[in-house]
Amino acid sequence: MRAATRRAIEPFSLSFLDCICCGFGAIILLLTLTRMHEPQAIEQSRLELEGRLARLEREIHEIRGETDRLARELVGRRVQLSEEREGVARLQGDLSRLQGQWAASHDLSQVHDIIEGRMLLAQQQLTEEMKRLREQRERPRTEALVGGIPVDSEYVIFVIDTSGSMQRFAWPALLRKMGQTLDAYPRVKGLQVMNDEGVYMFSAYAGKWIPDTPGRRQAVVQRLASWNVFSNSSPVEGIEAAIRQLARGSHRVSIYVLGDEFTGGSIENVLRAVERMNVRDASTGARRVRIHGIGFPTLFSQGQYPENTTVRFAMLMRALCERNGGAFVGLNGL
Repeated sequence: MRAATRRAIEPFSLSFLDCICCGFGAIILLLTLTRMHEPQAIEQSRLELEGRLARLEREIHEIRGETDRLARELVGRRVQLSEEREGVARLQGDLSRLQGQWAASHDLSQVHDIIEGRMLLAQQQLTEEMKRLREQRERPRTEALVGGIPVDSEYVIFVIDTSGSMQRFAWPALLRKMGQTLDAYPRVKGLQVMNDEGVYMFSAYAGKWIPDTPGRRQAVVQRLASWNVFSNSSPVEGIEAAIRQLARGSHRVSIYVLGDEFTGGSIENVLRAVERMNVRDASTGARRVRIHGIGFPTLFSQGQYPENTTVRFAMLMRALCERNGGAFVGLNGL
């Protein structure tokens, strides 16, 4: 057989050129297609930016509108605040006026209480006076009277108002009255001194009697000259402490209340409370303890109109003394 002859392979044949051309053509086609879509992408980006810009402009307009609305609301709130401040000022004026009216009505109420108390005392005056006259008729002939005040007691208790008004204006007069009262009792079985709060002058003798000797009387007067303890200007506590702690058995006891004011509550409640404590003797019908009172016109002496508390002290002590076999003396001066 004839040996087959091989054709020599050429590196740059037609087929190779065809492939190269196709590849270049494909690249050109891709570049062409890419360039064709770029304007569309740019246009789309531009539209998106324009849309975003439009939204931002709308938001700016909305924010400006909201700012204008808030500014108008702020002006309205400021006007409203000014009106409310004016309203508060008017209300404060009304409050001051009402407080003045309340104070006036309160004073009228106190005056009404005073008048009511006086009417009550007037209603009871005849009965109490009849009882007191009957007790005086039934007392022994040996009973002594000094200035209309019975001094037949065996034991004497002094309840003294140690408030500021008494200390400043009435203390010299009080010392004189204490000396006069002690002189009216030349000899007793026991003494005691406390303030209107029930605080004893001598704590060593709390709840018991001080022996009646010239030395003890002098010690009482000397101590009283500088005695300064708290007082609420109400003798109720001292009277109750004196009756509860010292009035025992069949002892004849007198309580002397020296003061200028009564700052407590209802006068009638005090009268009832003392009446329950100071019971009557079963045989004679007389109260176990006599209660006397001395009123000091501290505010009168200063040229001032007397406080309601001064009037109430006089009313209280007058009623207490009448109901408990004693006498009340209101001083005209100091």
